[in-house]
Amino acid sequence: MITLRPADLAREHGISTQAVRNYERDGCLPPAARTPSGYRIYTEVHAAALRTYLALIPAYGHAASGQIMNALHDAGLDGVLLTIDRGHSQLLRDRDTLDAVRKAVAHLTAESDAVADLSDDTRTIGELAHLLRITPATLRNWEGAGILNPARDPATGYRRYGASDIRDAQLTDLLRRGGYPLDHIRTVIQQIRTAGGTAAMADALNDWQRKLTAQGVAMLDAAAQLSQYLRMLDHVLPEQIT
Repeated sequence: MITLRPADLAREHGISTQAVRNYERDGCLPPAARTPSGYRIYTEVHAAALRTYLALIPAYGHAASGQIMNALHDAGLDGVLLTIDRGHSQLLRDRDTLDAVRKAVAHLTAESDAVADLSDDTRTIGELAHLLRITPATLRNWEGAGILNPARDPATGYRRYGASDIRDAQLTDLLRRGGYPLDHIRTVIQQIRTAGGTAAMADALNDWQRKLTAQGVAMLDAAAQLSQYLRMLDHVLPEQIT
């Protein structure tokens, strides 16, 4: 059995020996045996565990990756698979959301001339409700959910919806009809505001697409590492780990 030092594991991945010790402490690596003087002794199993954990991170994030490794070392394979299933379900939801937002942004872009005509105009809550064929109460509900934030007339205190508010309301209406919950729509609207409008949002969506693709590929890589590590654990004796 080949024995390794913390520095050997750290060098392979360009991390610190303290990071290796922290990963062991957190259950991402199996407990290491110790020399009589207290130094850690790692094996090929620990090296495989570290490769697996680091491969899981870009696929599922630090927290979920730690949960997977801890469940694995506690012989909780069902817990491992459950966490992985949740990660894949979240990626699928993100892909569905991306597709819905792309369609909504394309719809709004197609109507850009109509929105442009309103750039110097504002709408009351009743006028906007009539435009969208919804009730004023629905607009107030969207405001309460943090999706809309119309200005107020300083004289009357009445809501006044500008061009960006109308765009946000239109997109909200589209996503609501697509079955998306308000908290999810709020996140999408905030992304559009951060991007600076639907034109800039197209670039942001392309970047989001690249990230989802990278995450999907990372999941494939992580699955290969995890499968290899599982097979290793099935063929080693406890004393070969600790």
